[in-house]
Amino acid sequence: MSPRQTTRRPSATASKSKPKKVDPQTQESSLKAALPLLETEEGATDEVAGRDLDKKEDSALAPNFLPLSVIILPATQPRRYFDPKAMQSLVESVRREGILQPLLVRPIGDKYELVAGERRYKAAQECSLSEVPVTVRVMSDTQAIQYALTENLQREDLNPVEETEGILDLLALRLSTDREGVVTLLNKLSKAQRGLVADNDIRQEKQIVAEVFASIGKMSPEAFRTHRLPLLNLPSDILDALRYGQIEYTKAREIAKLESEEERSELLHDAIEFSLSVAEIRKQVVAKKPKSEFQQLQARWENAYKQSKKSKLWEQSDKRDVLESLLTQLEELLVEKG
Repeated sequence: MSPRQTTRRPSATASKSKPKKVDPQTQESSLKAALPLLETEEGATDEVAGRDLDKKEDSALAPNFLPLSVIILPATQPRRYFDPKAMQSLVESVRREGILQPLLVRPIGDKYELVAGERRYKAAQECSLSEVPVTVRVMSDTQAIQYALTENLQREDLNPVEETEGILDLLALRLSTDREGVVTLLNKLSKAQRGLVADNDIRQEKQIVAEVFASIGKMSPEAFRTHRLPLLNLPSDILDALRYGQIEYTKAREIAKLESEEERSELLHDAIEFSLSVAEIRKQVVAKKPKSEFQQLQARWENAYKQSKKSKLWEQSDKRDVLESLLTQLEELLVEKG
């Protein structure tokens, strides 16, 4: 038998889609359980996200069913890339079993905006489901964004680019600033930690930063600053390859050391096509990198020395005078240096 949600159809005469009703007492108790989360934007404490996604409260909210056509995606989505193989696996699962975990949505006018569950939403579209199970929660714009960011960061299959951008955006939201402001603050906190500057004027921000990283539980603020922020400065082609899971971060950093865009693009292609190891990539980078003026001079000297020994210039009478003059100049240079 087909999954329940594949067979249900919205009323053709309904002027506005509403979640299907559940028992009034159950609905009342569910709403009471959700009251701490139903704050307006003006009074929001923004503590709704970052508490392990409030799983206990989610389980208390009985799911309703909504037509897929009334669910819209938010303007800003924290996740931009989905692994094709993992996505196809989910589609096949939904086709067999239906949507097992409700989507989290919030009412926006006569529509419902998706807060969490984008992969399930896309799988439902792929399977042409008419309706899906949802949990409806009244949330402010700030709460919805923060919830979505936090939920996304709990995933284990995030690539380093999305994770770094997600953490930056979550910090920016909590600190009421932008990404650049977050970077500036993290640099200042790092200096304060090393005793280079005072932290009297950023103690509140320091506490917020600590709370965010504690809720994520993956790295410290300093580790994020030193190891993850440089990632966003990678050339766009390498950043895209990293975002789409085509290459690992360690390999991406090595390839980015090449200044020539043409050579970098060529090595990136080979690294993906032939699954080159980090050691193989590093070897090619060293071979391709232009030598400094000092290194070039040293290479010329060593090459000239080898060639002179091989040709035995001192035995060639027509070149002996020139060689003796050059040796005299060289000896004078060595005396001056000594």
